[in-house]
Amino acid sequence: MSVFFYGCITMDGYLADINHNLDWLYQTGTIEETGYEHFYQSMDITIMGKRTFDEIETMENIDNVYSTTKNYVFTHSEGLSVKGFIPIDGDIVEFVSQIDKNKNVWIVGGNTIVAPLLDNDMIDTMIIQIAPVLLGMGIPLFSQKEAFKRFSLKEVKRYGQFAELVYTKT
Repeated sequence: MSVFFYGCITMDGYLADINHNLDWLYQTGTIEETGYEHFYQSMDITIMGKRTFDEIETMENIDNVYSTTKNYVFTHSEGLSVKGFIPIDGDIVEFVSQIDKNKNVWIVGGNTIVAPLLDNDMIDTMIIQIAPVLLGMGIPLFSQKEAFKRFSLKEVKRYGQFAELVYTKT
């Protein structure tokens, strides 16, 4: 199993503004301007938090967006408004550790999902796109416990206004 984080942040490290909005991202570019399609085709499972799901569920044709992966949402809700998304109420570390070792897992967001996985050295690859935006305040990508973590830079790409950095765990 390989666990990936793939997402976009602002230049000052935020996933969303303080109101959990992504308008800054949508105003910067589209997924067609990135390597998203190629990345997604290699994934078997997506995992996200409820706030990330709340943002995704407003997309047009949501049923087609994540149609080839098994999709889990960490939430206290028993049901979700979109077919094909499975609610999970539990520990993210335990859940990920039980996934079939032959599967590729995409951690879609957010920091409450990413942090415990980083704390337990469970993210193998981080693909971080950086948008040319400064928010000053917002929801940070990184909120894990204070601990030294080293990754190795494998690739740098440019997609329109986005810089993409690909890091692997060393």
